[in-house]
Amino acid sequence: MKRIFFTKKSLILASGSPRRQQYFQDLGLVFTVRCADVVETQLPGEDPESFVLRMAVEKAMAVMSVHPDSWVVAADTVVSLKTDVFGKPKDKDEALLMLMRLSGREHCVRTGICIGCLEENIRIVDSVITRVTFADVSEDTARAYVATGEPLDKAGAYGIQGKGAFLVTTFSGSYSNVVGLPLHEVLVYLQGYGVIGMTSDTDHSPL
Repeated sequence: MKRIFFTKKSLILASGSPRRQQYFQDLGLVFTVRCADVVETQLPGEDPESFVLRMAVEKAMAVMSVHPDSWVVAADTVVSLKTDVFGKPKDKDEALLMLMRLSGREHCVRTGICIGCLEENIRIVDSVITRVTFADVSEDTARAYVATGEPLDKAGAYGIQGKGAFLVTTFSGSYSNVVGLPLHEVLVYLQGYGVIGMTSDTDHSPL
């Protein structure tokens, strides 16, 4: 199968998320996975935007410090309802509570991204926001969805790319951002700094 992109420099995805990894694989990128061990706890008074940006930077820097000659992509995604942040639920009860709070309302999905290379002294920090509106969901419906197990590893307790798609009536912004990685923005940065290239008929030497 013909690839869309190829990797020109050593590339690390600082994430254990299978969805982020699948996006890179589908595009034909060659990369390694290095999970960052950071404490993902919101600080008192920290707004959702500041939180995701801080998390993305901490994850990236943790990996960059060990692999200074590689380009690192790190991201952190949360669901926010006004100033309240919903990460991954701790258990089924918290997942149900999240879903009922989101029912019939618009919320924001924010992803903070940090891309860079210590050796090249480059660090890019950005965030992407998608606005998502939920249908009115009954508690019985929410319980049935929680029982599938899907919400337990998803920020906000739902997966738009999975069974949870039925919960969403509309969204405005990047779809891939809701899945967990704003692909367009990430690829623009990686291309702009020569980390990846587009495949063509010309000769190249991909990693």
